[in-house]
Amino acid sequence: MEKIDKLDRQILNIISKNARIPFKDVAEECGVSRAAIHQRVQRMMDMNVIVGSGYHINPKILGYNTCTYIGVKLERGSMYKDVVPEFEKIPEVVECHFTTGPYTLLIKLYARDNEHLMELLNTRIQEIPGVTATETLISLRQSIKREIPITHLMD
Repeated sequence: MEKIDKLDRQILNIISKNARIPFKDVAEECGVSRAAIHQRVQRMMDMNVIVGSGYHINPKILGYNTCTYIGVKLERGSMYKDVVPEFEKIPEVVECHFTTGPYTLLIKLYARDNEHLMELLNTRIQEIPGVTATETLISLRQSIKREIPITHLMD
């Protein structure tokens, strides 16, 4: 795998703060050509250093006021491959992680309110074959959201 050098880290630092910044502005800040920025970004996409792109949507503006993390215990850990596709069918589930520790899976979901959350838990999540228990944690406020630090990467 190719290495990420100082210029790559500088580019990542800039675009991770503003994905919509024009390459000409990135090039100016880095002291290189726009073509060089384009080539570097494309190479990092090809290397899967940069994955995905798009806009972040504010769930609250769309009426999803309750952010919830749910620890899910399964009958057997190996059942995760059958359970994950069931979570994919629930649009409110935005993340699902196969974990170590007290839970087999940790999911993040957004609900309109507590009533909607209870409906999702009782009629969707707890009805999935193999799910034996859930523990629900409601996020009261997200205090930090950021990308992994770029400047600390080693050459």
